[in-house]
Amino acid sequence: MARFRFGIFDFDPETRELRRHGSAVRLQAQPSQALSVLLANAGQVVTRETLQREVWGGETFVDFDRGLNFCIAQIRTALGDSAESPRFIKTLPKRGYQFIAPVDVDEPPPAEKAPTPAPAFRVSPVVLSIVAVAVAAGLLVWFQASKPGTKSVAPATVAVMHFDNETGSSAADQLTGGLTDAVVVELADSAGGRYSVIGNAAILRAPRSQRDLIAVGSSLGASYVVLGQVQRDQSRTRVLAHLIRLPEQKHLSVVRMDGRLEESLRFEDELAKKVAAEFGPRITADAARRSASRSVASH
Repeated sequence: MARFRFGIFDFDPETRELRRHGSAVRLQAQPSQALSVLLANAGQVVTRETLQREVWGGETFVDFDRGLNFCIAQIRTALGDSAESPRFIKTLPKRGYQFIAPVDVDEPPPAEKAPTPAPAFRVSPVVLSIVAVAVAAGLLVWFQASKPGTKSVAPATVAVMHFDNETGSSAADQLTGGLTDAVVVELADSAGGRYSVIGNAAILRAPRSQRDLIAVGSSLGASYVVLGQVQRDQSRTRVLAHLIRLPEQKHLSVVRMDGRLEESLRFEDELAKKVAAEFGPRITADAARRSASRSVASH
């Protein structure tokens, strides 16, 4: 596959690896996908709808507008770019984005011609018998698994509530929205099919005074919920993220981070990584224990 080169950067669309002067630059999965789409259409306007389709596909639970804004912000941070004076990515309000820097494409060398296949050979009756036995065994396993009463365990669902601004200042509103989106994206990226993530349902944006976690669990089919708080401590800003198990509302874990409000991008990125690293394994292990307990009880 071709490799894109622009300025001091190069990007491999197959591995989604971004490099600066040959050194790797960390970029999360979804921002990497968005960058790949922009580079493949360099000089052209890429609509927000196109990015939604290419990056999230048809099965996304994230708030698309916030998620896309987060992706573009992460790309600009990695490239040292800015929306006000863009060198790489230009924003076209209400339309989409355009990669404006010159892009060179390095085409891979042509693939070598495949060797001529060896002449076919005859399979002995013994080998055929072994294959027949293996196929029969496989069919037996499939039949046992498909018998009535045999149920596959669906992955757990995690709902991410909109983070609460408890600072008393509207200046933190943007941070709470960015943190919410970053956590949704990072959890979804690291899920690996072990759990699913919901972050855009209207019930997840309810004010704290109107919040009903039991209703969240029942309406969304969620077994876990992530609650976030942004607090003010003198000149420092404190962010807390809590993992709660439903329906019993048991507190399983908490992640904490302190810093300054001006460091919003660092806050979003680092907290999201910490939440995914801490909560992901806990959700997987706890869901497995609950599934095993239900299996034992049913027998």
